[in-house]
Parts: sequence; structure tokens; C-alpha cells
Amino acid sequence: MAKIEKIELRMVDLVPKVKRTDAIQSFASQETPIVTVTDSDGATGTGYSYTIGTGGSSVMRLLSDHLAPLLIGEDADRIEALWRKMEFATHATTIGAITAIAIAAVDIALWDLRAKKQMLPLWKLAGGAKDRCPLYTTEGGWLHIEKEAIVEDALRAKAEGFSGAKVKIGKSTGAEDHDRLSAVRKAVGDGFEIMTDCNQGFAVDEAIRRAARLADLDLAWIEEPLPADDVDGHVRLSRLTPTPIAIGESLYSIRHFREYMQKGACSIVQVDVGRIGGITPWLKVAHAAETFDIPVCPHFLMELHVSLVCAVQNGKYVEYIPQLDDLTSKRMEIVDGKAVAPSEPGIGIAWDWDAVSARSVAEFTTVITA
Repeated sequence: MAKIEKIELRMVDLVPKVKRTDAIQSFASQETPIVTVTDSDGATGTGYSYTIGTGGSSVMRLLSDHLAPLLIGEDADRIEALWRKMEFATHATTIGAITAIAIAAVDIALWDLRAKKQMLPLWKLAGGAKDRCPLYTTEGGWLHIEKEAIVEDALRAKAEGFSGAKVKIGKSTGAEDHDRLSAVRKAVGDGFEIMTDCNQGFAVDEAIRRAARLADLDLAWIEEPLPADDVDGHVRLSRLTPTPIAIGESLYSIRHFREYMQKGACSIVQVDVGRIGGITPWLKVAHAAETFDIPVCPHFLMELHVSLVCAVQNGKYVEYIPQLDDLTSKRMEIVDGKAVAPSEPGIGIAWDWDAVSARSVAEFTTVITA
């Protein structure tokens, strides 16, 4: 039994490569907690999670003051038990984003450690359903981008072999959204998917109106049309539109996903490994979705999600938003518009530790030992 002897904590603040705006916010920065676990055999595993500009300091304090000390001396391979121990220790602050983001970074590190010690890439260790998966791009469809540029980006993605492109919706009128999406559909034709994302920007009445207006465009899905805690609103909307409803990036518990699926409130699951609390609960959500015949198309974190989508039978798409390039020595491999699962043991992230160290915030750089 190899026990956890050391946990190193860092946080890197990454500026998005392009301006990112949606119906309710702007993605200002990616605060990136990074956790490295070392066991008594000298093996290491590294995990990470993220914010979109706020809460990073709270995540790091939760890690350094509570979660990391809790795990010193524990068996590193008892991942399920350690996840439950972290959840119970923070029961007063769960279920919520700050706690889930903190637990996720640790859980991912433990899976990375296990995969390296077993000499397996994560996608094989977690299931091994396939070795590559389709991509769709989000980077060219932000809400502030003009219609002509969105069309050009979608055409470029199609030419590169991508399966689809996402366009943010939430303009002041439904007519504006329809006009932008109609231009994309006319340009790319019927064989290319158009995903849309409302970012929780609508109330039920407006979501129903806009979904009806967009129904003729054969959209792949309408994502987060309503506030994430309005399950019944999603039920009403799902019953009134033929367009699939996608949810999940703003859910932090496997039971929240269960409620959505049981009530028929969604038909696409977008569980985010950095927000659900790590790989351990991510796999549970994905397998639960399979029992409802629902595909999994996770939100963000493409460098990690490629392995998880490839691990499960119902993994359908990876969202192309590159963000770790400045911290890694190797990028995600893309062949004919598909993301290829990493072959190296571990989660498949090739960290450039000099770059990580240079960008780490000194205040949150900590080493926890016995």
C-alpha cells in the first residue's frame, strides 16, 4: 500500500486566447488550481480544475487548509473512499462550485497517479470504449462576434473536419439570433452540426419562444436555456421543442443529473469534470446517462475530456476550446477533425513545469506533508 506523503498546490491564472462573451457574462480569466500528489513509492499524479475569473483564492484556501492535510498518510489508490472523505469533510459547503472545483483537482490527481502506476492511459483505465472522438468548436461563436465572422469560422471548422460549431445566443431579440444562425446554416449546409448556448440567459417564457423560432434550423442542441436549478422549467421546455436540450456545466452533484434525466428535462448531458468534483463522479454521471440512452458531450477542458469521452460508450463530442497550450509541452492530437486519446500513461496532460512554475501565484504555492 502506497500512502500519500506530499501534496503540492499551485494556482496559475490564464488569460483566454480570445475574447469570450455570452448572454450573461464575459470569461475574464481561468484561475487554474493544480494539485500534485506524491506517494510513498515516489510516484506522482497531477490534477487541475478551473474558475472563469472568481473564486480561485477560495478554492486554494479550501485545498491548503482542509482537503490536502486530510489526505496525508492515506492509501492513494482508494480513490472512492478518499472522494467520500473529502465530501464528508466539506459537507457544510456542498453542494457548490467552490467545493466541487477543489475536490476535482485532487480527484483528478489521484486518477493520474493510479493510471501512471498501472501504466495505462486514462481512457483505457476508465473503460476504453474508443480511441478518438468528434470535435466541435466554440471559439468562433461568441456573442460579440459579427455574423460574417461566425460564418467564416464555421466554414473553416467544417473544412478542417470538425463535426460542428457552437454559436452563442441571447441577442436582444429572437430575430437577431435566428438571423445569425440562419446565415451559418445556409453556409455550412445540412451535414454540419450547429450547437447553440444560452448560458442560462432566459426565463421559461422567452426560452419557449426562442426555441420555437429556431426549430427550423435543425440545431444539434440548445444549451443551458434556463437557470441550472430550474429543473421543472427545463421539463416544460423539453416537452415543447423538438430541439434537444443540453445541460450540465453548472451542475455539481450526481443527484442533480439524476433528477434532470428522470424527469425528462434534458436530452444531452454536458457533465464537466472540473465542476462535478473530478473523474470519480464524472464517470458515474456518464454511466447513468447511458441507462437513459443520453449522450455525453462535456463542457470545456478538452485536454482531459478527450480521455473521458473516449472511455465511455455514450461519449459523443469534445468541445474544442484550447486553454492549456501555455502550460503544456504537447497539445491535444487532432486527426481529420477528431480528437485522439493520449497513449501515454496518466490523464494525458504533458505539463511544462517550468512554465507552470513561472506563472504560479506565489501566495497559493504550498507543499503539504506529514
